[in-house]
Amino acid sequence: MFEKYFQLKENGTTMRTEILAGITTFLTMAYILAVNPNILAATGMDKGALFTATAVASIVGTLAMSLLAKLPFAQAPGMGMNAFFAFTVCLAMGYSWQFALTAILCEGLIFLVMNIFNVRAAIVDAIPSTLKNAISVGIGLFIAFIGLQSAGIVVNDDATLLKIGDITTGTALLALIGLVITSVLLIKKVKGSLLLGIIITAIVGIPMGITQFTGFMDTPPSPAPLFFKFDFSQIFTWDMLIVVFTFLFVDVFDTVGTLIGVCSKANMLDENGQIPNVKKAFYADAIGTLSGAVFGTSAVTTYVESASGVSEGGRTGMTSLVTAGCFALALLFAPIFLSIPAAATAPILILVGLMMFDPIKDIDLEDFSESIPAFVCIIAMPLMYSIAQGISLGLLAYVLMNMISGKFKKVSIAMYILSILFVLNYIFIN
Repeated sequence: MFEKYFQLKENGTTMRTEILAGITTFLTMAYILAVNPNILAATGMDKGALFTATAVASIVGTLAMSLLAKLPFAQAPGMGMNAFFAFTVCLAMGYSWQFALTAILCEGLIFLVMNIFNVRAAIVDAIPSTLKNAISVGIGLFIAFIGLQSAGIVVNDDATLLKIGDITTGTALLALIGLVITSVLLIKKVKGSLLLGIIITAIVGIPMGITQFTGFMDTPPSPAPLFFKFDFSQIFTWDMLIVVFTFLFVDVFDTVGTLIGVCSKANMLDENGQIPNVKKAFYADAIGTLSGAVFGTSAVTTYVESASGVSEGGRTGMTSLVTAGCFALALLFAPIFLSIPAAATAPILILVGLMMFDPIKDIDLEDFSESIPAFVCIIAMPLMYSIAQGISLGLLAYVLMNMISGKFKKVSIAMYILSILFVLNYIFIN
């Protein structure tokens, strides 16, 4: 049945290879089961329900990728998207997490419509590759900064805004120990380095009095505190429109960038450089995002860690089917994941930030009409504590720099329209 549906032989793979690839992908991205609840819990959301929501959204999104697109890519709530949800929409802008979940729901529905009319591909094509690369790098810096902050390695200072925390004791010391441990595992190319790093760091935190394990196996926490908790009272407001657009914008480039990068590494792009079954992959993304909103988590996206399974030989949806099964099994181990302190996940945030730096090598730093907008986009995200601000300022800088340089034709009509919308946003909203 699996051979016929996924066409294993035609894709040059076997059942054994696909199973090993699926397990490998899960091991490299299972850290999200610990990291996502820690990030979103800052909004006041129930941490146990967040674990269940994270696992369910990952299962649904990955199953959709397997059965619809038949691609070896896994999905889960996106790093960067969860940070924008928690630290920008809820903590910085002051909206409730119910408001943010409603925005995620709207985004997922818009994705479905965009896929039907191929609008998503048109928007992606309109944005220059320089800014696509810069967005990834900027989000990486932002995520790393959140990791340093959550561990207490970087703390507030009234005079200089930021300073180093007390790294000789407590959570900051444990995070630094975890950073060293996980870095060594990555250098040694140990499979599941990020997940192993979290587990070992959490164990080290037991004698330090930081980690408090509450059990090993149990029934999954109830999703009831977050299930279908939407706030439709502001659905037709300008603020909702801005938040939905930003979620939509970030998710578009996150998913497309990951798909292109992983397919390229696996030599899976067709002769025209296109992603196979890309429209179905976008549908899978939308389905995952909608399920995440219903159960109570941020937008779902394709994970770059899927490259680990592809490197093990995974070539079909059988790989992602196995990964989805692993996420289902993980639901039984909620006590372990929920006992992991933020100090144990902070090193992962820092190192994931590093991994998202890879596209910087594709930015032409000698062409200042390209490098200046890219730099603005990258530096604005962590310093302004907002992915949205980085994207909007980067787009505006790109249009402005090229207009000043007389390179009007270099900028697409869609870019001019987007820049006008962002200017109106700064005038009437910010």
